[in-house]
Amino acid sequence: MEKTNKLKILNDPIYGFIAIPNTLIFDIIEHPYFQRLRRVTQMGMSNLVYPGANHTRFHHAIGCLHLMQKAVQVLRSKNVLISEEESNALYIAILLHDIGHGAYSHALEHSIVSGISHEEISLLFMKALNEEFAGQLTLAIEVFEGKYHRRFLNQLITSQLDIDRLDYLKRDSFYTGVAEGNISSDRLIAMMNVVNDELVIEQKGIYSVEKFIIARRLMYWQVYLHKTGLVAENILVSVLKRAKFLASRGVTVSASKALQYFLYHPITPENFSDEILHKFSKLDDYDVLMAIKGWTDHEDFILSKLSNMLIDRKLLRIEIQDTPFSKDYITGIQKNVQNKLHLSEEELSYFVFNNTIQNQAYHTSKPIKIYTKKEALIDIATASDQLNVKALAQPVVKYFLCYPKDKF
Repeated sequence: MEKTNKLKILNDPIYGFIAIPNTLIFDIIEHPYFQRLRRVTQMGMSNLVYPGANHTRFHHAIGCLHLMQKAVQVLRSKNVLISEEESNALYIAILLHDIGHGAYSHALEHSIVSGISHEEISLLFMKALNEEFAGQLTLAIEVFEGKYHRRFLNQLITSQLDIDRLDYLKRDSFYTGVAEGNISSDRLIAMMNVVNDELVIEQKGIYSVEKFIIARRLMYWQVYLHKTGLVAENILVSVLKRAKFLASRGVTVSASKALQYFLYHPITPENFSDEILHKFSKLDDYDVLMAIKGWTDHEDFILSKLSNMLIDRKLLRIEIQDTPFSKDYITGIQKNVQNKLHLSEEELSYFVFNNTIQNQAYHTSKPIKIYTKKEALIDIATASDQLNVKALAQPVVKYFLCYPKDKF
């Protein structure tokens, strides 16, 4: 019987050729749980702003695998001992770190699945795969959870300068065309080292770290928190919440089998069983988009109107400002919309709502450490001669208000 060549090479538009390091990694990538990520967009509704932003969680995960292989090579070249078992655990952990993301990334977490984050679902997927692969993911799970005794391994997976961020900033910059996010991931990885079991950046890389932090701030304001993407994301959450509300009242809400299950059943951390995990693995962007297209003609005014907004890109108006909106201003808009559309107080909340957004590019509570030529470890906020790094450690809060446009 002909054997499959599992040591494939993939062609990535960011990094060029990406090698799959071993047969176990290949088998994990081929698994249906991982293949689902081909059908989950990396940036949710951002393609309504940046038409090229159609890349997927699959793209991102493969990119992270590539960068992690580079990081291991760099650290080993600096006499950091990383065994084959540990490197493989790193590859698996970073490959699967986002496997728990639902359709349209964060939208499901705030609508039809309650109280359980994508990180928790990622861990459930990893444990399920560990059973299928006869315990070969055990060390990867320990590293992912931060339970392994070598702390720097977990920092490569999740920290303020982890492999995840090094890929998504560069990748999202490429696909949106927003050049400000184009960080030098190669340079940052080349400057990595380990001191006292802690991931650090050598002093030569300080300017690359500064650019990374600034790029993160700019990408949040220009891309991740862009006002059009923000209002579209909120409408998507409202659509799913409305559909689940109608389903709870016994109203027929047509959808794929996978989506219908989550609309008609309450999903909580307590009842998130292996069976529900398997059903979750069948749910992706295609189910949600197909359902929304169908709901444009639904008999429920709210569901159909919100669905049409997304499909036709005729979104709510959004105002963003540095100070809270006055109660009188919000009340005036609410009354106007309520009178025009004859809505109840509960129904009105789907069309008029306000909230806050926050951008904090750097957190001093989990510092990026610079390893100086005098062998000292200093927080980048102190080591940098740029005052803006300290400023970027301060959270910036803005307030937004959404409501229908005049020609509703």
